Amino acid sequence: MKIQVITLFPEMFEGVLNSSMMWKAQERAGVQFELIDLRQFGIGPRKQVDVPPYGGGDGMLMRPEPVFAAIEHAKKMDPKARVLLPTPRGKLYKQSDAKRLAGDESGLIIFCPRYEGYDERITKWVDEQICIGNYVLTGGELPAMTIIDSVVRLLPGVLGGEQSAAIESFQDDDKMIEFPQYTRPEEFEGMKVPDVLLSGHHAEIEKWRKENKR
Repeated sequence: MKIQVITLFPEMFEGVLNSSMMWKAQERAGVQFELIDLRQFGIGPRKQVDVPPYGGGDGMLMRPEPVFAAIEHAKKMDPKARVLLPTPRGKLYKQSDAKRLAGDESGLIIFCPRYEGYDERITKWVDEQICIGNYVLTGGELPAMTIIDSVVRLLPGVLGGEQSAAIESFQDDDKMIEFPQYTRPEEFEGMKVPDVLLSGHHAEIEKWRKENKR
């Protein structure tokens, strides 16, 4: 899978995409990350990407020309890629969406808005508008990282165990929370591991796990 991110701050992604599971995804699953600096598509000698909104109001809006040029550039590298836009107006993002995107053969292009927002006309080139939660962030970079992490970790070969993703929270209709888990020591600060988990009785352990999903 190829994931391209259009952003004014590509340096924000370098540590995230080259660490932990994201690094392993590139090594094990052939995931490719491409950071596209929106500024290189800016207008004029100052590479302008934002202007005041028509009708007045606070803040600056991202103008459509640089965004369109950046998406067009990304599409040339991956014509079938889906374009995602993190925005409060989008559909609430769930685990089922991550599974769907991970199972799609198409790559992803994620545009990260900034400032007060963006010219509405850019949505013409967007396939999905996504909201990661009912709160406001400074820009689309953190939502983009969230989407990338949630999708990439589901790709074959990224996680260690074959069933690692299948038994996690939200796998059952986006609702079920994974059962509690314990490890050594058997007792810590007066709190003991449930006896059934120490019993070695696999059927009883499985029953306990099912009963303790939330």
